[in-house]
Amino acid sequence: MVKYQDEALDQTFAALSDPTRRALLARLGERDCLSVSELAAPFPISLPAIMKHLDVLTDAGLIVREKSGRTVACRLTAQPMQQAMNWLNRYAQFWSDNLDRLAAFVEKDPWPTQPSTPSPAQPNSQASRSRAGSARGRKKSTPPGRKPSS
Repeated sequence: MVKYQDEALDQTFAALSDPTRRALLARLGERDCLSVSELAAPFPISLPAIMKHLDVLTDAGLIVREKSGRTVACRLTAQPMQQAMNWLNRYAQFWSDNLDRLAAFVEKDPWPTQPSTPSPAQPNSQASRSRAGSARGRKKSTPPGRKPSS
């Protein structure tokens, strides 16, 4: 098992896992800097709940809060998101390469246009046997811990 430890990346993805936090980031992406009350305005949750979401985003390094008098303003920071994008791009490249190889393989040997059907002169004896008939010779299973009766 691979022991990959990057706490900053874990915090970034944990912060992005919540739809409310993603919506807060999207609002901050539309404008450079917003106050906490401006950020909270369109959400149907309390200001203390918004503050908890902002704490998670701050801990992950996705936003910075600046206090000016009685107003706390929030703005995006790019580095944690850039680290997450770099991590995702490595896997995107991996899957892109594998899917390209799969496409090349499938295109190399095209499928037949018409399915081949067996001729009626050669009946398939296996297909005519019923499932019920093949179950007769099967051994019955016993529950765990019990001995089969003879």
